[in-house]
Amino acid sequence: MSGHVVYVHGLWLHGWEATLLRRRLSRQVGCEARVFRYPSVTADLAANARTLARFLAGLRTDTLHLVGHSMGGAVILKFFSSELSADGLQSDGRPLPPGRIVLLGSPVRGCRAAQRLARLPYGKRIMGLTAREALLTPCESHWNGARELGVIAGDLAFGFGRLLGPLNAPSDGTVLVEETRLSGAKAQLTLPVSHSGMMVSASVARHTAAFLRDGRFGP
Repeated sequence: MSGHVVYVHGLWLHGWEATLLRRRLSRQVGCEARVFRYPSVTADLAANARTLARFLAGLRTDTLHLVGHSMGGAVILKFFSSELSADGLQSDGRPLPPGRIVLLGSPVRGCRAAQRLARLPYGKRIMGLTAREALLTPCESHWNGARELGVIAGDLAFGFGRLLGPLNAPSDGTVLVEETRLSGAKAQLTLPVSHSGMMVSASVARHTAAFLRDGRFGP
């Protein structure tokens, strides 16, 4: 049996930042860990979801897990809401292989820090097309239950978002904990990590791997 974990990066990133995370997931889940790269600034959310659909369709695997960091979670949610048929078939007519999803610091209810950036001169241009849709307004408030989904948030408030003003609520320094809450998710967990620190955290990797394997976060 073959299996894959596909990591979807966030805004302005390319996937290299999650090299350590992917190595840990590959070892702990027993799957090949791949990164899906997409133009987070120059393409819109729907276009990136379509590109993800083509990427996943090209994988020949028995198990397919998805892990999205920050805005990457919005791309994953958009893929499930717009790129699969009503009965869960891909564009080539094949069913999507079974698996689970973990979102890491994904602002599914909008993002206060992004809204502040958008008000600055050239802020929206810097953010790009996907972020305007995914971060300035909620991209998905309820998970459709297509497969088991877990959410990990951070509450170590050290990150870019604080440079744009006080967040005044528990956050990972960029995304508020409350902004990651997704109705319909099977499990939600808050860890003492920052937004970028999730990529190097052994605890985040361990809990993510546990959910992908067993459908629950580990001890």
